[in-house]
Amino acid sequence: MSISRRDFNKLLLSGAAGSMFGLLGASGKAFAGTKRVVVVGGGFGGASTAKYLRKLDPSISVTLVEPKAAFVTCPFSNWVLGGLRTMADITHNFNALQNTYGVTVIADKVVSINPGKHEIMLGSGKRLGYDRLVVSPGIDFKWEAIPGYSQQIAESSMPHAWQAGAQTVLLHKQLQAMKNGGTVLLCPPGNPFRCPPGPYERASLIAHYLKQHKPKSKVVILDAKDKFSKQGLFTKGWERLYPGMIEWHAASSGGKVLGVDAKAMTVETDFGPVKGDVINVIPPQKAGKLAFDAGLTNESGWCPVDPSSFESTIHPGIHVIGDSCIAGAMPKSGFAASSQGKVAAAAIINLLNGHKPVPPSLVNTCYSLIGTNYGVSVAAVYELSDKGIVSIPGSGGLTPADASDDQLAQEAMFAEGWYTNISKDIWG
Repeated sequence: MSISRRDFNKLLLSGAAGSMFGLLGASGKAFAGTKRVVVVGGGFGGASTAKYLRKLDPSISVTLVEPKAAFVTCPFSNWVLGGLRTMADITHNFNALQNTYGVTVIADKVVSINPGKHEIMLGSGKRLGYDRLVVSPGIDFKWEAIPGYSQQIAESSMPHAWQAGAQTVLLHKQLQAMKNGGTVLLCPPGNPFRCPPGPYERASLIAHYLKQHKPKSKVVILDAKDKFSKQGLFTKGWERLYPGMIEWHAASSGGKVLGVDAKAMTVETDFGPVKGDVINVIPPQKAGKLAFDAGLTNESGWCPVDPSSFESTIHPGIHVIGDSCIAGAMPKSGFAASSQGKVAAAAIINLLNGHKPVPPSLVNTCYSLIGTNYGVSVAAVYELSDKGIVSIPGSGGLTPADASDDQLAQEAMFAEGWYTNISKDIWG
Protein backbone atom coordinates (compact mmCIF):
# COMPACT_ATOMS: atom_id res chain seq x y z
CA MET A 1 0.00 0.00 0.00
CA SER A 2 1.90 3.04 -1.28
CA ILE A 3 1.54 6.09 -3.47
CA SER A 4 3.99 6.82 -6.25
CA ARG A 5 4.66 10.32 -7.51
CA ARG A 6 3.26 9.35 -10.90
CA ASP A 7 0.04 8.04 -9.37
CA PHE A 8 -0.32 11.05 -7.11
CA ASN A 9 0.25 13.53 -9.94
CA LYS A 10 -2.25 11.65 -12.11
CA LEU A 11 -4.71 11.79 -9.24
CA LEU A 12 -4.39 15.54 -8.77
CA LEU A 13 -4.67 16.22 -12.49
CA SER A 14 -7.71 14.02 -12.96
CA GLY A 15 -9.50 15.12 -9.78
CA ALA A 16 -10.34 11.47 -9.20
CA ALA A 17 -8.99 11.19 -5.68
CA GLY A 18 -11.97 9.17 -4.58
CA SER A 19 -10.89 6.28 -6.81
CA MET A 20 -7.51 5.78 -5.14
CA PHE A 21 -8.53 2.45 -3.59
CA GLY A 22 -7.10 0.61 -6.58
CA LEU A 23 -3.81 2.47 -6.37
CA LEU A 24 -3.57 1.94 -2.63
CA GLY A 25 -4.47 -1.71 -2.87
CA ALA A 26 -6.74 -1.76 0.17
CA SER A 27 -10.31 -0.99 1.17
CA GLY A 28 -10.74 1.92 3.55
CA LYS A 29 -13.78 0.34 5.19
CA ALA A 30 -11.84 -2.76 6.21
CA PHE A 31 -9.39 -0.77 8.33
CA ALA A 32 -11.44 2.27 9.33
CA GLY A 33 -9.86 4.31 12.11
CA THR A 34 -6.77 2.13 12.61
CA LYS A 35 -4.39 5.01 11.88
CA ARG A 36 -4.76 8.45 13.44
CA VAL A 37 -3.64 11.74 11.95
CA VAL A 38 -4.35 15.05 13.66
CA VAL A 39 -4.10 18.25 11.62
CA VAL A 40 -3.80 21.61 13.38
CA GLY A 41 -4.96 24.64 11.39
CA GLY A 42 -7.84 24.90 8.93
CA GLY A 43 -6.24 27.18 6.34
CA PHE A 44 -4.86 26.46 2.88
CA GLY A 45 -2.29 23.96 4.15
CA GLY A 46 -4.11 22.22 6.99
CA ALA A 47 -7.49 21.83 5.29
CA SER A 48 -5.81 20.54 2.12
CA THR A 49 -3.91 17.92 4.11
CA ALA A 50 -7.00 16.78 6.00
CA LYS A 51 -9.11 16.48 2.85
CA TYR A 52 -6.50 14.69 0.77
CA LEU A 53 -5.61 12.24 3.53
CA ARG A 54 -9.23 11.13 3.53
CA LYS A 55 -9.51 11.12 -0.26
CA LEU A 56 -6.31 9.17 -0.74
CA ASP A 57 -6.81 6.71 2.12
CA PRO A 58 -10.20 6.65 3.88
CA SER A 59 -8.86 4.06 6.31
CA ILE A 60 -7.10 6.89 8.14
CA SER A 61 -8.94 8.67 10.94
CA VAL A 62 -8.34 12.40 10.40
CA THR A 63 -9.09 15.07 13.00
CA LEU A 64 -8.78 18.77 12.16
CA VAL A 65 -8.34 21.15 15.09
CA GLU A 66 -9.20 24.78 14.31
CA PRO A 67 -10.40 27.34 16.87
CA LYS A 68 -12.42 29.36 14.35
CA ALA A 69 -15.77 28.20 13.00
CA ALA A 70 -14.77 29.45 9.55
CA PHE A 71 -11.53 30.41 7.84
CA VAL A 72 -11.03 33.86 6.30
CA THR A 73 -8.46 33.87 3.52
CA CYS A 74 -5.70 36.43 3.13
CA PRO A 75 -5.84 35.87 -0.66
CA PHE A 76 -8.56 38.16 -1.99
CA SER A 77 -8.72 40.17 1.25
CA ASN A 78 -7.13 43.00 -0.75
CA TRP A 79 -10.13 42.75 -3.07
CA VAL A 80 -12.32 43.51 -0.05
CA LEU A 81 -10.25 46.63 0.66
CA GLY A 82 -10.69 47.69 -2.95
CA GLY A 83 -14.47 47.27 -2.76
CA LEU A 84 -14.50 44.35 -5.18
CA ARG A 85 -15.49 41.62 -2.71
CA THR A 86 -17.16 41.26 0.70
CA MET A 87 -15.92 39.47 3.80
CA ALA A 88 -18.50 36.75 3.18
CA ASP A 89 -16.86 36.03 -0.19
CA ILE A 90 -13.55 35.11 1.47
CA THR A 91 -14.97 33.14 4.42
CA HIS A 92 -15.12 29.33 4.24
CA ASN A 93 -16.60 26.78 6.65
CA PHE A 94 -15.64 23.16 7.23
CA ASN A 95 -18.99 21.52 6.47
CA ALA A 96 -17.79 19.69 3.37
CA LEU A 97 -14.70 18.38 5.15
CA GLN A 98 -16.96 16.88 7.81
CA ASN A 99 -20.00 15.78 5.84
CA THR A 100 -18.45 14.72 2.53
CA TYR A 101 -14.97 13.55 3.48
CA GLY A 102 -15.43 12.32 7.02
CA VAL A 103 -12.92 14.63 8.70
CA THR A 104 -13.63 15.15 12.39
CA VAL A 105 -13.46 18.91 13.02
CA ILE A 106 -12.87 20.14 16.56
CA ALA A 107 -13.37 23.85 17.28
CA ASP A 108 -10.66 24.31 19.88
CA LYS A 109 -7.16 25.64 20.37
CA VAL A 110 -4.03 23.54 20.78
CA VAL A 111 -2.25 24.68 23.93
CA SER A 112 0.62 22.18 23.92
CA ILE A 113 2.19 19.34 21.96
CA ASN A 114 3.98 16.40 23.55
CA PRO A 115 6.09 14.85 20.76
CA GLY A 116 7.34 12.04 23.01
CA LYS A 117 3.83 10.84 23.86
CA HIS A 118 2.40 11.65 20.41
CA GLU A 119 -0.27 13.71 22.09
CA ILE A 120 -1.71 17.23 21.98
CA MET A 121 -3.57 19.14 24.69
CA LEU A 122 -6.55 21.31 23.78
CA GLY A 123 -7.82 24.42 25.50
CA SER A 124 -10.82 22.44 26.71
CA GLY A 125 -8.47 20.09 28.56
CA LYS A 126 -9.05 17.25 26.12
CA ARG A 127 -6.05 15.22 24.98
CA LEU A 128 -5.73 13.78 21.48
CA GLY A 129 -3.31 11.04 20.54
CA TYR A 130 -1.90 10.69 17.05
CA ASP A 131 0.27 8.49 14.87
CA ARG A 132 1.22 11.49 12.74
CA LEU A 133 0.66 15.18 13.47
CA VAL A 134 0.44 17.96 10.89
CA VAL A 135 0.73 21.58 12.00
CA SER A 136 -0.01 24.55 9.76
CA PRO A 137 0.20 27.43 12.24
CA GLY A 138 0.70 30.28 9.77
CA ILE A 139 2.65 33.36 10.82
CA ASP A 140 3.20 35.47 13.86
CA PHE A 141 4.71 38.96 14.07
CA LYS A 142 7.93 40.34 15.48
CA TRP A 143 6.18 43.11 17.37
CA GLU A 144 9.41 44.31 18.95
CA ALA A 145 11.02 44.97 15.54
CA ILE A 146 9.31 48.36 15.04
CA PRO A 147 9.65 50.80 17.97
CA GLY A 148 6.27 52.17 19.02
CA TYR A 149 4.31 49.39 17.33
CA SER A 150 2.47 46.62 19.19
CA GLN A 151 -0.40 44.20 18.91
CA GLN A 152 -2.59 46.65 20.85
CA ILE A 153 -1.83 49.45 18.37
CA ALA A 154 -2.49 47.10 15.45
CA GLU A 155 -5.91 46.31 16.88
CA SER A 156 -6.80 49.95 17.52
CA SER A 157 -5.23 52.43 15.12
CA MET A 158 -2.60 50.97 12.76
CA PRO A 159 -3.85 47.60 11.47
CA HIS A 160 -1.54 45.15 9.73
CA ALA A 161 -4.42 43.23 8.10
CA TRP A 162 -1.94 40.44 7.30
CA GLN A 163 -4.12 37.91 9.09
CA ALA A 164 -7.49 38.29 7.44
CA GLY A 165 -10.66 38.85 9.44
CA ALA A 166 -11.14 41.58 12.04
CA GLN A 167 -7.99 43.34 10.85
CA THR A 168 -9.32 43.46 7.28
CA VAL A 169 -12.59 44.95 8.51
CA LEU A 170 -10.75 47.58 10.57
CA LEU A 171 -8.55 48.71 7.68
CA HIS A 172 -11.55 48.78 5.34
CA LYS A 173 -13.48 51.00 7.75
CA GLN A 174 -10.53 53.37 8.10
CA LEU A 175 -10.30 53.75 4.32
CA GLN A 176 -14.02 54.47 4.11
CA ALA A 177 -13.79 57.09 6.87
CA MET A 178 -10.71 58.83 5.49
CA LYS A 179 -11.17 62.30 4.03
CA ASN A 180 -10.78 62.97 0.33
CA GLY A 181 -7.20 64.17 -0.03
CA GLY A 182 -5.91 61.94 2.75
CA THR A 183 -2.72 59.87 2.68
CA VAL A 184 -2.53 56.12 3.15
CA LEU A 185 0.86 54.88 4.37
CA LEU A 186 1.61 51.25 3.54
CA CYS A 187 4.71 49.80 5.20
CA PRO A 188 5.82 46.34 3.92
CA PRO A 189 8.41 44.26 5.80
CA GLY A 190 11.69 42.76 4.69
CA ASN A 191 11.94 39.18 3.43
CA PRO A 192 10.83 36.53 4.18
CA PHE A 193 7.16 37.21 4.76
CA ARG A 194 3.73 35.92 3.79
CA CYS A 195 2.71 36.62 0.17
CA PRO A 196 5.59 38.68 -1.29
CA PRO A 197 3.44 40.48 -3.93
CA GLY A 198 0.60 41.09 -1.45
CA PRO A 199 1.51 44.61 -0.23
CA TYR A 200 1.75 45.88 -3.79
CA GLU A 201 -1.56 44.39 -4.83
CA ARG A 202 -2.95 46.04 -1.70
CA ALA A 203 -1.54 49.41 -2.75
CA SER A 204 -3.11 48.89 -6.18
CA LEU A 205 -6.57 48.06 -4.93
CA ILE A 206 -6.58 50.75 -2.27
CA ALA A 207 -5.72 53.17 -5.07
CA HIS A 208 -8.56 51.67 -7.12
CA TYR A 209 -10.97 52.46 -4.26
CA LEU A 210 -9.56 55.95 -3.74
CA LYS A 211 -9.71 56.81 -7.44
CA GLN A 212 -13.43 56.11 -7.39
CA HIS A 213 -14.36 57.63 -4.04
CA LYS A 214 -11.55 59.94 -2.83
CA PRO A 215 -9.63 60.94 -5.96
CA LYS A 216 -7.50 63.61 -4.27
CA SER A 217 -5.92 61.00 -1.99
CA LYS A 218 -2.68 59.06 -2.42
CA VAL A 219 -0.89 55.90 -1.30
CA VAL A 220 2.70 56.12 -0.06
CA ILE A 221 4.68 52.86 0.24
CA LEU A 222 7.53 52.98 2.76
CA ASP A 223 9.40 49.75 2.05
CA ALA A 224 11.96 47.79 4.05
CA LYS A 225 13.32 46.42 0.73
CA ASP A 226 14.98 47.79 -2.38
CA LYS A 227 12.99 45.59 -4.75
CA PHE A 228 9.82 43.53 -4.66
CA SER A 229 7.98 40.74 -6.44
CA LYS A 230 6.61 41.59 -9.92
CA GLN A 231 7.95 45.11 -9.47
CA GLY A 232 8.09 46.05 -13.15
CA LEU A 233 4.55 44.84 -13.76
CA PHE A 234 3.19 46.70 -10.75
CA THR A 235 4.92 50.00 -11.49
CA LYS A 236 3.76 49.89 -15.11
CA GLY A 237 0.20 49.29 -13.94
CA TRP A 238 0.41 52.13 -11.42
CA GLU A 239 1.64 54.58 -14.04
CA ARG A 240 -1.17 53.58 -16.34
CA LEU A 241 -4.11 53.34 -13.92
CA TYR A 242 -3.14 55.62 -11.03
CA PRO A 243 -0.73 58.30 -12.32
CA GLY A 244 0.66 60.32 -9.42
CA MET A 245 -1.45 58.45 -6.86
CA ILE A 246 1.05 55.77 -5.68
CA GLU A 247 4.55 56.59 -4.42
CA TRP A 248 7.10 53.86 -3.63
CA HIS A 249 10.15 54.61 -1.48
CA ALA A 250 12.88 51.95 -1.30
CA ALA A 251 14.79 51.17 1.88
CA SER A 252 18.02 52.58 0.44
CA SER A 253 16.19 55.83 -0.34
CA GLY A 254 15.00 56.30 3.23
CA GLY A 255 11.79 54.31 2.98
CA LYS A 256 12.46 51.83 5.77
CA VAL A 257 10.25 52.32 8.82
CA LEU A 258 12.34 53.11 11.92
CA GLY A 259 9.42 53.54 14.32
CA VAL A 260 5.83 54.73 14.63
CA ASP A 261 3.92 57.21 16.75
CA ALA A 262 0.32 56.06 17.04
CA LYS A 263 -0.90 59.26 18.74
CA ALA A 264 0.61 61.54 16.13
CA MET A 265 -0.23 59.07 13.33
CA THR A 266 3.30 59.30 11.95
CA VAL A 267 5.93 56.87 10.71
CA GLU A 268 9.59 57.65 11.35
CA THR A 269 12.01 57.21 8.42
CA ASP A 270 15.53 58.33 7.48
CA PHE A 271 14.03 61.44 5.90
CA GLY A 272 11.99 62.28 8.98
CA PRO A 273 8.45 61.64 10.21
CA VAL A 274 5.77 60.95 7.61
CA LYS A 275 2.16 61.62 8.58
CA GLY A 276 -0.68 59.42 7.40
CA ASP A 277 -4.44 59.49 7.72
CA VAL A 278 -4.52 55.69 7.46
CA ILE A 279 -1.39 53.71 8.34
CA ASN A 280 -1.05 50.04 7.39
CA VAL A 281 2.05 48.62 9.07
CA ILE A 282 2.95 45.04 8.10
CA PRO A 283 5.53 43.90 10.69
CA PRO A 284 8.40 41.47 10.10
CA GLN A 285 7.25 37.90 10.52
CA LYS A 286 8.13 34.52 11.99
CA ALA A 287 6.49 31.13 12.36
CA GLY A 288 3.20 30.91 14.23
CA LYS A 289 3.25 30.81 18.03
CA LEU A 290 2.39 27.12 18.23
CA ALA A 291 5.53 26.27 16.26
CA PHE A 292 7.67 28.10 18.83
CA ASP A 293 5.82 26.61 21.78
CA ALA A 294 6.32 23.11 20.38
CA GLY A 295 10.03 23.65 19.73
CA LEU A 296 9.68 23.24 15.98
CA THR A 297 11.62 26.38 15.01
CA ASN A 298 15.34 26.98 14.60
CA GLU A 299 17.39 30.17 14.92
CA SER A 300 15.80 31.58 11.76
CA GLY A 301 12.39 31.74 13.44
CA TRP A 302 10.97 29.23 10.94
CA CYS A 303 10.57 25.44 10.94
CA PRO A 304 13.13 23.19 9.23
CA VAL A 305 11.58 20.18 7.47
CA ASP A 306 12.48 17.20 5.31
CA PRO A 307 11.42 18.53 1.88
CA SER A 308 10.27 15.10 0.68
CA SER A 309 7.57 14.85 3.36
CA PHE A 310 7.56 18.17 5.30
CA GLU A 311 8.35 16.16 8.44
CA SER A 312 10.08 18.24 11.07
CA THR A 313 13.83 17.66 11.31
CA ILE A 314 13.57 18.53 15.01
CA HIS A 315 10.58 16.39 16.10
CA PRO A 316 9.98 13.22 14.05
CA GLY A 317 6.34 12.37 13.50
CA ILE A 318 5.31 16.02 13.18
CA HIS A 319 4.89 17.60 9.73
CA VAL A 320 4.99 21.38 9.32
CA ILE A 321 3.45 22.94 6.22
CA GLY A 322 2.52 26.39 4.96
CA ASP A 323 3.98 29.73 5.91
CA SER A 324 5.78 28.44 9.03
CA CYS A 325 8.02 25.92 7.29
CA ILE A 326 11.31 26.42 5.48
CA ALA A 327 10.46 25.33 1.94
CA GLY A 328 13.50 26.39 -0.06
CA ALA A 329 12.64 28.43 -3.14
CA MET A 330 8.88 28.24 -2.56
CA PRO A 331 7.29 31.51 -1.45
CA LYS A 332 5.00 31.73 1.54
CA SER A 333 1.61 31.69 -0.19
CA GLY A 334 -1.80 30.04 0.01
CA PHE A 335 -1.21 28.08 -3.19
CA ALA A 336 2.20 26.87 -1.92
CA ALA A 337 0.64 25.80 1.39
CA SER A 338 -2.06 23.80 -0.39
CA SER A 339 0.54 22.15 -2.62
CA GLN A 340 2.63 21.26 0.43
CA GLY A 341 -0.44 19.89 2.20
CA LYS A 342 -1.13 17.44 -0.63
CA VAL A 343 2.49 16.33 -0.71
CA ALA A 344 2.45 15.85 3.07
CA ALA A 345 -0.76 13.80 2.80
CA ALA A 346 0.79 11.42 0.25
CA ALA A 347 4.01 11.16 2.30
CA ILE A 348 2.12 10.40 5.52
CA ILE A 349 0.17 7.59 3.87
CA ASN A 350 3.40 6.04 2.63
CA LEU A 351 5.09 6.44 6.03
CA LEU A 352 2.15 4.92 7.91
CA ASN A 353 2.38 1.90 5.64
CA GLY A 354 6.12 1.38 5.88
CA HIS A 355 7.11 3.03 2.62
CA LYS A 356 9.44 5.95 1.93
CA PRO A 357 7.90 9.16 0.60
CA VAL A 358 8.51 9.70 -3.10
CA PRO A 359 10.33 12.85 -4.26
CA PRO A 360 7.53 15.31 -4.92
CA SER A 361 6.93 17.98 -7.50
CA LEU A 362 5.42 21.19 -6.15
CA VAL A 363 3.81 24.19 -7.79
CA ASN A 364 2.90 27.76 -6.98
CA THR A 365 0.94 30.38 -8.88
CA CYS A 366 0.35 33.89 -7.63
CA TYR A 367 -2.15 36.23 -9.26
CA SER A 368 -2.29 39.92 -8.41
CA LEU A 369 -4.99 42.37 -9.39
CA ILE A 370 -3.80 45.90 -10.17
CA GLY A 371 -7.18 47.18 -11.32
CA THR A 372 -10.45 46.06 -12.83
CA ASN A 373 -9.60 43.91 -15.85
CA TYR A 374 -5.89 44.32 -15.10
CA GLY A 375 -4.19 41.25 -13.61
CA VAL A 376 -0.63 39.91 -13.51
CA SER A 377 0.80 36.59 -12.38
CA VAL A 378 3.90 34.58 -11.62
CA ALA A 379 4.14 30.78 -11.56
CA ALA A 380 6.83 28.19 -10.94
CA VAL A 381 7.31 24.44 -10.61
CA TYR A 382 9.65 23.06 -7.96
CA GLU A 383 11.60 19.84 -7.42
CA LEU A 384 13.96 18.37 -4.86
CA SER A 385 17.72 18.64 -5.24
CA ASP A 386 20.71 18.31 -2.95
CA LYS A 387 20.02 21.96 -2.10
CA GLY A 388 16.44 21.28 -1.04
CA ILE A 389 13.39 22.57 -2.90
CA VAL A 390 14.47 24.49 -6.00
CA SER A 391 12.67 26.05 -8.93
CA ILE A 392 12.93 24.09 -12.17
CA PRO A 393 14.67 26.30 -14.75
CA GLY A 394 12.30 27.35 -17.51
CA SER A 395 9.18 26.29 -15.61
CA GLY A 396 6.33 28.62 -14.86
CA GLY A 397 6.60 32.20 -16.05
CA LEU A 398 5.68 35.82 -15.55
CA THR A 399 3.09 37.99 -17.26
CA PRO A 400 4.90 39.60 -20.23
CA ALA A 401 5.93 43.21 -19.75
CA ASP A 402 4.28 44.03 -23.07
CA ALA A 403 1.05 42.13 -22.35
CA SER A 404 -1.93 43.38 -24.32
CA ASP A 405 -5.12 44.68 -22.74
CA ASP A 406 -6.78 41.37 -23.59
CA GLN A 407 -4.01 39.43 -21.87
CA LEU A 408 -4.22 41.60 -18.76
CA ALA A 409 -8.01 41.18 -18.68
CA GLN A 410 -7.55 37.40 -19.04
CA GLU A 411 -5.12 37.39 -16.12
CA ALA A 412 -7.74 39.17 -13.99
CA MET A 413 -10.31 36.57 -15.05
CA PHE A 414 -7.86 33.74 -14.31
CA ALA A 415 -7.28 35.22 -10.84
CA GLU A 416 -10.99 34.95 -10.06
CA GLY A 417 -11.10 31.43 -11.45
CA TRP A 418 -8.05 30.43 -9.42
CA TYR A 419 -9.64 31.61 -6.18
CA THR A 420 -12.97 29.92 -6.91
CA ASN A 421 -11.31 26.64 -7.84
CA ILE A 422 -8.77 26.44 -5.04
CA SER A 423 -11.43 27.35 -2.46
CA LYS A 424 -13.67 24.59 -3.77
CA ASP A 425 -10.74 22.15 -3.86
CA ILE A 426 -9.85 22.83 -0.24
CA TRP A 427 -13.10 23.59 1.59
CA GLY A 428 -15.76 22.54 -0.95
